[in-house]
Amino acid sequence: MGKKKCKRESFSDRAGFIVGMFREQPERKFTMKSLAAASGGADKSGRDMTKRILDTLLEQGYIESEGKGSYCLSRSKLTHYQGVVDMSNNGNIYVSCDELPSDVFIHTRNSKHALNEDKVEFVVTHTSRTGALEGEITKIIERSERCYAGVADVVSKSAIIVAADSRRMPVDIYLSRKKYPTVKSGDKVVVRISKWYDGDEMPIGELVDILGVTGENDAEMHAILLEYDLPYKFEESVESAAMAIDGTITAKDYAERRDMRSVPTFTIDPADAKDFDDALSVQKIAEDKWEVGIHIADVTHYVRPGSVIDDEALERGTSVYLVDRTIPMLPERLSNELCSLRPHEEKLCFSAVFVINSKLKIESEWFGRTVIYSDRRFTYEEAQSVIESGKGDMQEEILTLHNLAQGMRKERYRKGAIAFDRREAKFNLDSNGKPIGVYFKVQKEANQLIEEFMLLANRRVATFCAKKSGKPRTMVFRVHDEPNSEKFERFRTFILRFGHLFKAQKGSAVAKELNTLMSDIKGKPEENVISLLAIRSMAKAVYTTNNIGHYGLGFPYYTHFTSPIRRYPDMMVHRLLQRYLDGGKSADKDTFESLCEHSSEREVVAAEAERASIKYKMVEFMADKIGEEFDGHISGMSEWGVFVELENSIVEGMVAMRDIQGDYYRFDEARYEVYGHSTGNVLTLGDKVRVKVKSADLRRRMLDFTFTEIDGETIEEPTLSLKNTVKKRRR
Repeated sequence: MGKKKCKRESFSDRAGFIVGMFREQPERKFTMKSLAAASGGADKSGRDMTKRILDTLLEQGYIESEGKGSYCLSRSKLTHYQGVVDMSNNGNIYVSCDELPSDVFIHTRNSKHALNEDKVEFVVTHTSRTGALEGEITKIIERSERCYAGVADVVSKSAIIVAADSRRMPVDIYLSRKKYPTVKSGDKVVVRISKWYDGDEMPIGELVDILGVTGENDAEMHAILLEYDLPYKFEESVESAAMAIDGTITAKDYAERRDMRSVPTFTIDPADAKDFDDALSVQKIAEDKWEVGIHIADVTHYVRPGSVIDDEALERGTSVYLVDRTIPMLPERLSNELCSLRPHEEKLCFSAVFVINSKLKIESEWFGRTVIYSDRRFTYEEAQSVIESGKGDMQEEILTLHNLAQGMRKERYRKGAIAFDRREAKFNLDSNGKPIGVYFKVQKEANQLIEEFMLLANRRVATFCAKKSGKPRTMVFRVHDEPNSEKFERFRTFILRFGHLFKAQKGSAVAKELNTLMSDIKGKPEENVISLLAIRSMAKAVYTTNNIGHYGLGFPYYTHFTSPIRRYPDMMVHRLLQRYLDGGKSADKDTFESLCEHSSEREVVAAEAERASIKYKMVEFMADKIGEEFDGHISGMSEWGVFVELENSIVEGMVAMRDIQGDYYRFDEARYEVYGHSTGNVLTLGDKVRVKVKSADLRRRMLDFTFTEIDGETIEEPTLSLKNTVKKRRR
C-alpha cells in the first residue's frame, strides 16, 4: 500500500488516513480489521475508533457497505464513464469505452438490465493482476433502437412472450396481447425494447413487424437479416430515386468516352447471376501482342455523392449473400438493369486497358471511362467447355485470355502469392427453400481466367493512384498483413503431427513454403484441416488508406475496383481514380479512412449474416436425421466442446464436453487440443470420428452430436471409457 504503519491516536488523523486508503485504492474492498491494523490500531480501542470512523463515512455517503463486514468507496466518488454495451453470444456483458485500455466486464447482477448496444454510464470497481477490468453500470443513458426477431408464444389472454433468436438477447420479451391481438402463437415477429422496470423479470417490447410463421423460409431469412441489423428491403425513397434515373446514353456521353463497342467483348458469370458488373475484351494488335480490356460497370456515373441512393449504398457497404438470396447494395433498377453489362446492349463502363505481350509484360496501360457492347454472355460452364474443347463461340478470344491468365497465375505464385484452395459447398434448395442436398462448387480454368484479370485491374489501379504522380495520394487500399506470429507458430507445431516440417520464418519464404505444403497435402486426409488452420493463422484483409500491401496475393499495391455494384469501396476507388485522372489534388485522408473503417465493419457483419444463413440451412437439412450416424473429422474446439464437420459436406455440429465419455475433458487453447484430465488422452484437429446426431435446434442454429467412434474405435454409450478407445497420445 506504500503507507508505513504507525500509531494514530487522533480520531481526525486516523479518519484522514482511512479516507486516503479508500481514495488510493478505489476499486478495493476493505474489512474493518484490515483498516484498523493499517491505521495503527489493531487493539480493541483502535477497532472501536475505526468502527466509529466507518459509521461516519457511511452516514456521509463517502463509502458503501459491501456486506460481510467489508467496505468500499461509494460509487458516487468513483470516476463515471460512458460506453456502449457489447453482449457476447454466451450472455456475458462488456462495456466498451474509448477512455479505457480494454472493455469492462459487467456481472449480470450489476447490469441494471442493460442490453446489447445500450448507451450506459458505469464505474470501474476492480482491476485484476492481469489488467482485466470489472465494473458496475450506474445508469442506462439510452436504450438501443435495435430490433430483435423471435418466436411469439401466446401464453394468456393478456400476454405474448417472445423468445428472441439472437443469443445477445438473454431474456424473453413481453408484449401486450391487448395491444397486438393479431399475433398468433408460433409467429416469427420483430420487436424492439421499450421499457424494463426494476424488479421485472423481462423487458416490455413493442411490435415492429410480423415476418410470417416460424420455420417458413422467408420469415427465417428476414429474421437473420434483422439479427445483424441488415435491411431486407429498400425504403420507398431509395426505390423512387433509382426509378427516376434516366438511363439514356447521350451524345455527350459518347463524346467524353473511349468507344470500344467494336472490340470483341463478353462476360463470364455464374448461371444464376443477374448482375454482370465486369466484362473482358481482347484484340490482337501485333504478333504476340494483345490489347486486353477489363470493363467495369460505371456505377458512379449514375450514383452521385450525397444522393439518397449513395447514402443507402454507403450505409449497407456491401451486398449480402444468404444461402437462398442476395440482398443487394443497390436497387434492382441499377444492379440488374442500368449497370448490368447485359449482352447485346451498349453500356457505360470504367475500364482498365492493357497492351500485353506473350511474355506477360505490360507494355502500356490506360484507365478511363468507356462505352462497350457485350457480344456474348457466357456461364462459367460454357466458357470452360470452350477452354477444354478449343471450340465454340468466341473461341479465339477465350483461348487467348485463358493462356494469358494461366501464365499470369503461374507468375503470381512464383512471386509469393498463397494458393489456398478450400472447397466451397452449396445447398440444393427445393421450391420452398428447404435444403435437399449439398454439392461442392468447382473452381476451374474459366473461374481462374476472370480472377486473374480482375486481380490485374485491381493491382494496376492501386499502383497508378498511389504512385503515378510521384508523391503520395490518398487511396482506398485492400490490405492484408503478414501472419500473426503466435498463431502461425501454433500452426507450425500442429502440422508436425502429420509429419510436415515448416522451416520458413517470415516474408515471401513463408508464402512459397505454404504453397509447397498445400500441394503436398492435396488429396490427403489432413488437407481440409491444415488448409483451415492455415487460413485461421492469417491476418484479415481490410480497407484502409494506409498501405502495407497484400501479403496473401503478394502485391505491394492492391485495391478493389472491379465490383462497384456490390461493394461500396469500389465506388470510392472509381471516384478517386477519376479525380486523379482529371489532375485533382489528393483527397482528404481522414475522410476516406473513416469510410474505409465503416466498409470493413459492414463487410464483417455481412459475412456473419451469411454464415448464420448457412448454419440455419445446415440444421434444417439435418433436422430429420436425429439418431443417424455419420463419418466426420474434428474441425474446431472451444472450452464448451469439440466441433465435428461431416465428410463431404459443410455440415458442422458440436459434441459438448460433458458428453465425451470416460473422463473429464478440457480444452488446452495454447496447444489447441482437448485432453482427458485423468487419462491424458488427446483429441486434435483432423481426427477422424463417427458421430450420432443428438439434436437439431433451429432457433439456436446448433447441431448437437455425440461420439460413436474415434480413430476407428467404437464408443459404447454411456459407460465405456475412452481410456480404452482413444488413440494414446499422451501430452
